[in-house]
Parts: sequence; structure tokens; C-alpha cells
Amino acid sequence: MIVRSRPVLVTLTVLALALGTGCGRFGGGDPPVAAPQDVQPAATGADPAAEPTPAEPAAAPVDACALVTKAEAEKLAGTPLEDAVPVRETCSYTGPVTGPTAQVEIYVGDGAKKFLDIERELGHEIWPLPGVGDEAYAEDGAVFVAKGGRWVAVKLVLLNDPKESREPLEEVARTVAGRI
Repeated sequence: MIVRSRPVLVTLTVLALALGTGCGRFGGGDPPVAAPQDVQPAATGADPAAEPTPAEPAAAPVDACALVTKAEAEKLAGTPLEDAVPVRETCSYTGPVTGPTAQVEIYVGDGAKKFLDIERELGHEIWPLPGVGDEAYAEDGAVFVAKGGRWVAVKLVLLNDPKESREPLEEVARTVAGRI
């Protein structure tokens, strides 16, 4: 059996070396460069002014931490909070490790809208907030605001009866709607 496998092994080794050198891997020279081609677009007879223009630039990103300041988050939570922790389109203010448990989270964009959609799918009680932004809703512990096609969600985590936080959350929703 050894006699038969040796020619196969030698053949595979030679083949591997040949493929490696054929790719220029061991050659020391510069890799080949494609020659430039002069390609002219075909004349269509169309007026250049009638050509489509690029889409409008996307709206500037919104700083989630600027929508709810630390002072406003502390007022909402009713306790001192740590400094903001921004991550992409979110911002979190957390309570100190010594307590009490408190957290304010702000979501901007698709994540905020998805948050609302999930709450609806779960069957949570959600009610409209008339006169806030273009569209606004609330549930126990969170508010959702849309203005100019942009969604923002503010979530409050406290160890209290959520009904106690309804008015402060609605006030934050009005503030956020004015800043979007």
C-alpha cells in the first residue's frame, strides 16, 4: 500500500507548488496591473439636467443624550443618576450602585419604533398622547414620540407603581418632541 500512496503524495505536492507559483505568490515581481481602458458612455441624447439627482441626504443623526438631559432624567427618576452612557442611537442614565434602583433609557430611530411595535405585539396597554409631536403614545414606564418621521422612546425603570410616573413621562415626551 505504501508504494501506491507515494506517487499520489508526490503528485499532490508538485501540483500544490505549481499552483502557488502560477499565482505569482513566489515571484518577487510586482503584481500585474490592468491596463486603463478609455470607456465612453453611449450618447443617449438625454438632457443632462433631466437626469435623476442623488437622493436628499439623510437627516442628521440626533444625539439621544441631548434629547433628555441628566437633570431631566434625574427629575424623572426622582433620584441622582450617573452620567450619560451614549451608545450609537441610545443613551442611558443609571442609578448609583449604592441605590436606589433607577434607570432612564432613550432610543432614537428604528429601535424606538421597534420598541413600540414589540410592546403592541405583547398586548401591553398603550394610549395616545394627543398634541405631542406628530404622533405619541405612552404605556406604564415608557413614552414614544414621532416627529418629522423620526421616532424616540424614553423608558423609565423604577421600583414603584408605574402610575406614579405617568405625568412625569408625559412631560418628558413633550420636551423630547420639542427637541427632535
